[in-house]
Amino acid sequence: MKQQTSQKPVASPAETREALLKRAARDFAPIRRAFVQKKRDEAHRSSRLAEFVTNGDVRGLRAYLFIVAVTSAETAESGWSTTLPGGVWARAFGTTEHASPASARTAVTKVLKRLEDRRLITYERPKGTWDIQVTLLREDGSLDPYTRPGNQNRDAYLKIPFELWRTGLIDQLGLPALAMLLTASSEPAFFELPTERMKEWYGWSPDTAERGFRQLAKEGVLQVHKTYIAAPLSPTGTAEVNRYVLLDPFIARSAQKKAPSTESPVATTGDAQALGH
Repeated sequence: MKQQTSQKPVASPAETREALLKRAARDFAPIRRAFVQKKRDEAHRSSRLAEFVTNGDVRGLRAYLFIVAVTSAETAESGWSTTLPGGVWARAFGTTEHASPASARTAVTKVLKRLEDRRLITYERPKGTWDIQVTLLREDGSLDPYTRPGNQNRDAYLKIPFELWRTGLIDQLGLPALAMLLTASSEPAFFELPTERMKEWYGWSPDTAERGFRQLAKEGVLQVHKTYIAAPLSPTGTAEVNRYVLLDPFIARSAQKKAPSTESPVATTGDAQALGH
């Protein structure tokens, strides 16, 4: 009688990410605001994030955010870096689906090369191993060494909770929504953001911003409150304004002590989510 062979269990991308997130021993990824937008005194305020958006590189953005999330220690030799086998990076980046192991690892290299070209990381293979060491650089693309924001510096930064990965939302959000999540996370609670200024302020189109806001609202990540303000130059003397607020667990810390709004939230299901200017 032939002996039956059972298929070997293989860790899924979600299981791989969870193991790495647990190892990081915290519950959020800190990212400098300079990754999203340059300072007010800069002539052009779009920053590194705009390069992902304008190039349609959602895989690269997801990979970069995960690298920041799981890189939790600095060494004198290699700075803020994470070293993993190529196959582990492949599962973490989600390149293994419908791909051979070799193709998945090749996809990882392509992703890392794009991140390196955007001056966000460096990467190398330690001699004699199949590992890949990824080292973070400063988020503004200056090629300066990475330092942890909030640790002995006063750089403005935003926090991306690990629930983004643990709930699988990272794979559900398209590029516009992911970009607008980062944008919203860098703003105070109940912020206004005229989408017609997106190109000037952030480097992508109003349509991209509106599509991103719609998906965030549909997924229960963000709520839109419509309110009205006096507009002396308007024919009616009034104008409609959208105010946005992130919801738990993405809620801004400044919103946690804010009194409940008396404005009416826009419906957040399906096509009922209309975003006007």
